[in-house]
Amino acid sequence: MEPRSQEDAVESADEKQSLGLGRPAGDSHYRAYVGPPEDYDLIAAMTFNLITTLGLRQKHVLLDIGCGSLRCGRLFIPYLNAGNYIGIEPNQWLVEEGIQREIGADLIRLKQPKLYFSDSAAALAGSGATVDFAVAQSIFSHCGPDLISAWLTGIYPYLSPSGALAATFVTGTEDFTGTGWVYPGCVKYTHEGMAKLAAAAGYSFKVLDWWHPRQTWGLFHRENYDCSWFQDRKLGWNARYKKHRPKEPSEKKNAKPEKKKGLWRGLFGGRKAAQH
Repeated sequence: MEPRSQEDAVESADEKQSLGLGRPAGDSHYRAYVGPPEDYDLIAAMTFNLITTLGLRQKHVLLDIGCGSLRCGRLFIPYLNAGNYIGIEPNQWLVEEGIQREIGADLIRLKQPKLYFSDSAAALAGSGATVDFAVAQSIFSHCGPDLISAWLTGIYPYLSPSGALAATFVTGTEDFTGTGWVYPGCVKYTHEGMAKLAAAAGYSFKVLDWWHPRQTWGLFHRENYDCSWFQDRKLGWNARYKKHRPKEPSEKKNAKPEKKKGLWRGLFGGRKAAQH
């Protein structure tokens, strides 16, 4: 094996600096500010895989709460139809660096994501948006119950009746009782505490069996969202595909036609009606 050249070593050092590797979470680097930079790719892949498994298709509208430097947006924006990605983020510099260093202006022009520089759902007022899915990756883990409630109630009018929000939080034995935004530190909630916040805002709540290196995924869904397909089985792509995949033309062609049943046969399963 040939030894690494000095040029390779310099390139490696430049890459480390460019990607923010080794910097602490919350540092001023665009990747480090949103979490451990070593996990930047992993968190994006994990989130994208979860939301698509839950049902996100290119035709849907996605709301990314606290989109930051577009860590997840860099996967969602190309996937969705033009105009179907909505990001809300109070730190404009993060979004601008994400565009410059991760996505590029050409993709922004092509896909036309809607980006709001704000710290609340009030940014959506007057937008006419109807959101099918929302995601809040490592947002509720820094929020007091007042902010969590504000986000849940704030996006509710824009979330389709068949829509859902997937959000992470840090699990603890007690519920955080403070207020406001806590960063870069994290706050903790019990599953029961998070379920109460969901119910108070009109959502059903379910803890998801989806791996996260430090947090727990929870699903806040509205009344018509169908989660029956993973009630009694592990949440996964294969389970969803078996439940929702369209039939191939060959399957439709070979399907046996259903025999038509008469009224009485349908009601009584083929048995003769009782004689009176």
